[in-house]
Amino acid sequence: MFKNRRNVKISKIYKEMLKAGAANSNNKDWQLWQQHNHPQELFSEKIAEQKLNYIHYNPVKAGLVDHPIEWPYSSAVDYNGRKGLVDIEILR
Repeated sequence: MFKNRRNVKISKIYKEMLKAGAANSNNKDWQLWQQHNHPQELFSEKIAEQKLNYIHYNPVKAGLVDHPIEWPYSSAVDYNGRKGLVDIEILR
């Protein structure tokens, strides 16, 4: 179980997703991802590692956990030598 430093309830998160979805005409019900993302080519190992670290630190920046490996849905767990919830292929 992850430590929720902000004591954010799942129902509040769901309400925010519904609100974001209602505000965007591209959505039918709710929105999980930001619109208008811009894919970036991972042209080197350094860039791939940078993007992976960015993704791993999102729950930390959001205040949900203190360290990336504490977020149970993150591959950071796998990159630190343990088995996460989802089967992944480690980038090396």
